[in-house]
Amino acid sequence: MKVTLAKNAGFCFGVRRATETVERLLKEGNRRVATLGHLIHNRLYLEELASRGVVSISIDEARALAESATRELPVTLVIRAHGIQKQEMEMLSALEREFPYFSVSDMTCPNVKRIHRIAAENTDDSTLFLLFGHPSHPESIGIMSYANGEKAIFTDQASLLSLLDKPRYSQKTPVLASQTTQNLFEWKKTQEILKKLYTNSIFFDTICNVTEIRQNEAVALSRESDSMIVIGSHESSNTRKLSDLCSRSCPDTVLIESLSDLDVRRYGPNFRVSITAGASTPDGIISEVYKAMSMEEKIEEVSFEEMLDGSLKTLHTGETVTGIVTAIAATGIYLDLGCKVTGFIATEQLAETPVKPAEVFKIGDEVRAFVIRVNDGEGMATLSKKRIDADKNWIAIEDAYKAGTILEGKIVDAVKGGLLIDLSGNRVFIPASHSGVPKDGDLTALVGTTQKVKLIDLEENRKRALASIRIVKNAERKEAEAAFFATLEVGQRFTGTVKNLTSYGAFVDLGAGVDGMVHNSELSWKRIKHPSQVVSVGQEIEVYVKELDVEKKRISLGYKTEEMDVFSIFAANHEVGEIVKAKIVSIMPFGAFAEVAEGVDGLIHISRLSLEKVAKPEDVVSIGQELDVKITEIDRENRKLALSIRAILEDEARAEARAEAEARREAERAEREAQAKEEAALRAEMAPYIVGSI
Repeated sequence: MKVTLAKNAGFCFGVRRATETVERLLKEGNRRVATLGHLIHNRLYLEELASRGVVSISIDEARALAESATRELPVTLVIRAHGIQKQEMEMLSALEREFPYFSVSDMTCPNVKRIHRIAAENTDDSTLFLLFGHPSHPESIGIMSYANGEKAIFTDQASLLSLLDKPRYSQKTPVLASQTTQNLFEWKKTQEILKKLYTNSIFFDTICNVTEIRQNEAVALSRESDSMIVIGSHESSNTRKLSDLCSRSCPDTVLIESLSDLDVRRYGPNFRVSITAGASTPDGIISEVYKAMSMEEKIEEVSFEEMLDGSLKTLHTGETVTGIVTAIAATGIYLDLGCKVTGFIATEQLAETPVKPAEVFKIGDEVRAFVIRVNDGEGMATLSKKRIDADKNWIAIEDAYKAGTILEGKIVDAVKGGLLIDLSGNRVFIPASHSGVPKDGDLTALVGTTQKVKLIDLEENRKRALASIRIVKNAERKEAEAAFFATLEVGQRFTGTVKNLTSYGAFVDLGAGVDGMVHNSELSWKRIKHPSQVVSVGQEIEVYVKELDVEKKRISLGYKTEEMDVFSIFAANHEVGEIVKAKIVSIMPFGAFAEVAEGVDGLIHISRLSLEKVAKPEDVVSIGQELDVKITEIDRENRKLALSIRAILEDEARAEARAEAEARREAERAEREAQAKEEAALRAEMAPYIVGSI
């Protein structure tokens, strides 16, 4: 058996620092040592500390502990690597000042301290602090106490999306950090989600690099091992995550607290076993497990009779065996099974899909297989590798069902009532109602395509499962919709496609499966009876967000713009006092409406229809009549025009009066000139007589 011990197994820097501090304090003597909460998540280690007089207290017991400290027997309270809440630290500092023989040794991990600073310095009323962690974990509780403004903890992608769906967070700048021991792969996925939803997000990579290295090393080992042993407490967050990561690549992963939890006999001589441990696992426990697995402490002697019995042992149908490839043929491969029969795996039993043995295997490869049949007379055992692979893959199917993981596979057939999808060698049924194809639609159109599915039912005993494409597509649609709404804001412009028309407006597809509605009043500056007067189904139009209700997922769109506004165009090209051509389009008791340009009406008030008093507008004008009107007012804010016929008539009357006055003045001037000429002629005629008489 090959046993590999991970290089990065056991205490991390923060935990080792805390435990070494407690050890140093105990060796100094002449003092009592206490820890605020359990120092680490390891029962055996804590029991040892308790036997040496180290007590674990809660924050509520801190004052009583401080009061008990004396000159003869001072007390030191050790804060564990997880850290504590801001207000708790302030309280302990106050107790130190109040009680001189009480001291606090802050062993908060420097990486956790860094997150405290990040939370305190990068959050305010304009931010939303998001922590990827477990709400009840002491490290998370401590970190959250340092954050200002809005703050929330999420445990996975689903809970993150649920948080971001709350309207009160929509205008906040997300600040993202993580508990130091979180799953690295999940952390990267949450970052990708937030980047899509909020372009202004601020990220702080706070997963401890030791945790990252430990996880990456464990995953690499699990991919090369038949079995993984993870040592640590079930209460330890980083240990559970380590076990979860390993089990994804190596289904035979066990989580133990100590050697007493491990059945060493279950591991065969050809097993490849790797050992790792969580950050709270003492070196002594790791060493004990490693020695037992590698048999360093004791190697049992094997007698000749036992070796002979082993060489003569036979196989039984249904067993699982491991053998070494000794020969490769076109029809299959031959294995040395370490007993009196030779194993043979035919080509069709190598994998679910056809393979060429020489391209997949080489002499010396180790292969696990299922025993189909044993022929002692011929010394041959017929084996199947694809059966083992299917069993291993079925475990992955079971894990995916329990975890709700999305799987991807190829649709291989359309059968009665649904489809069959190949998930790593397992054929899983998809009911027609979960195919995403409309009722009575053509299911064969999906055959040969790759689809994402979620398992909705599973029978472990019969190895049967049901899957759904529809649930995945609905989830993706909701995710895309959430991402769309997260970046949506009033005034934002889109090129959309008219999806359908109703009597009151047009629905426009904006993308991501999201529709908005353009009301009739927003389709045109003119009054319209139906949206088909302006747009048609399938037409691409430029729209903008006019009103937005994120909670109800309602988007009101605008279509008409200033460039399309005939009233604004008319107002820009005409002014008060100008005379324009008009056509009477409607008559009301208080006046008549006249169209001065296409889509632009103005009111001629009854008092402005004539110089004379008018009893009824229809006595003066008629619908369809074309005439000149004078613009007396342009109300741009209320989009109204005031017109007048009377003003033109008054202008004409004034002009006529001015002409008559001018004519009178001209006649009087001519008469004066004629009289002056006559007087001048008379004087000229009488001049000689006037001179002679003198």
